[in-house]
Amino acid sequence: MPREKELHTFLCNKADMLTEEWYDSLDKSKGGVYGSTDPDAIQKIKGQNNAFHRRFCNIFQADSEDYIESFQDWIESIAMDEAHQSTALEDIIQEFFRTQQQYLNLIETFVLQTSEEVTYQEMMKWTKKVVESINQIIFEFTLQHSKVAERRLHAQQEMIIEMSAPVISLTKDIGFLPLVGEITTHRAQVVFSQTLTQSANQQLKKLFIDVSGVPIIDTMVAQQIFQLISGLKLIGVQTAMSGISPQIAQTAVQLGLNFKDIEVYSTLAQAMKAEKFNT
Repeated sequence: MPREKELHTFLCNKADMLTEEWYDSLDKSKGGVYGSTDPDAIQKIKGQNNAFHRRFCNIFQADSEDYIESFQDWIESIAMDEAHQSTALEDIIQEFFRTQQQYLNLIETFVLQTSEEVTYQEMMKWTKKVVESINQIIFEFTLQHSKVAERRLHAQQEMIIEMSAPVISLTKDIGFLPLVGEITTHRAQVVFSQTLTQSANQQLKKLFIDVSGVPIIDTMVAQQIFQLISGLKLIGVQTAMSGISPQIAQTAVQLGLNFKDIEVYSTLAQAMKAEKFNT
């Protein structure tokens, strides 16, 4: 039997031992997936680790050139795993390197146990294969992990933006939209789209928009606000604005935006008082 095939068999037979050895020596004071005390979570992470070993030993097969492709599904499943997403990336990478050391130790054990003398060149070839393979896997995992994290962050940001435009009912047909924080062009598009939908659903006749919590508005966002007001008018909703800062007013004037058909108040309290007086 060729020596590399013997090494392949030797390593594959050690998969279960490697998993138990890895978990026993794991620093369980770490956060995330490694510190869980839940029996199901522990069983799951052991299963994930064992699946790694059953793939990794195949790098010493004769036809192992495309072994990274066989790892793709494992890498993607770990990258998308909720527990691994809540674990610091540096902790996960550290465990890859601990696993690498396990294989380097096993190669040494194999060399000492084999009946035939192993050359220095052979041992260096096997060592290089392990190190290069782990590096490739780490690179691909980091790439996939970052992609998943980015998608999750984008989804969370979208949810936050959608939730940041609540039209609050003041009376049966009067609503209030408080705008707070920086308003980017993208946020403005989402927020104002939500506002039109909510105003229509609530069958509002009037909507108070307060911008006192907005530090600055650029020209694009200012245009979006007036487009919102025009859209509200088309669905029968009268608009009143409060909290317009001098900077926002200056931007509106520079754009030639007309406030003549809009009720404008310096503060929300003034707007509420005026509404109470009118009703």
